[in-house]
Amino acid sequence: MTTNVNAVLNDLIETSKDGERGFMKAAEDAQHAGVREVLLDSAARCTQGARELQDLVLKLGGKPESGGSVAGALHRGWLDVKSAVGRRGDHAVLADCEKAEDAAKNRFHDALEKDLPADVRAVVERLYQGVLQNHDRIRALRDQYAAMKT
Repeated sequence: MTTNVNAVLNDLIETSKDGERGFMKAAEDAQHAGVREVLLDSAARCTQGARELQDLVLKLGGKPESGGSVAGALHRGWLDVKSAVGRRGDHAVLADCEKAEDAAKNRFHDALEKDLPADVRAVVERLYQGVLQNHDRIRALRDQYAAMKT
C-alpha cells in the first residue's frame, strides 16, 4: 500500500494551522508581554510551516488544505469558554499550549513513520524539529510560571 503523500501533508497543514490559531488565541489570553511574545513567535513558526507544506502539496500537483481541523476549532472554542468563565493565568495558558504541541508532535512523528519521498521527508523532519523546539520552549516557560505560582 502506497502512502498518499498529499493526504499526509494536508494533515500536517491542518495541524500547523491549528497551532497558528491556537497560539494566537493563547497570546490574546496571556497576561505578561514576554509570554505573549513567545506565543506570537510560535504562531509565526506554525504559519511559516503551513505555507511551506502548502507549497509542497502544490509542487506535487495536489490541492493544499487552507484551514485547520474540526478538533482544533473545538479546542479553541473550549478555551474561549474557559476564558469567559474566569481569567486564566499564564501558567494555565501555557499548559494548554503544551498539550496542543504534544498532539502536533504526535502527528508529525506519525507522518515520519510513513513511506515518504526523500525530499518530502526532509521537509517534514525539519518542521518536526521546529515543533519539538516550540514544545520545549513552551514547557520551559510553563515550568517557570509554575515555580512563580508556588
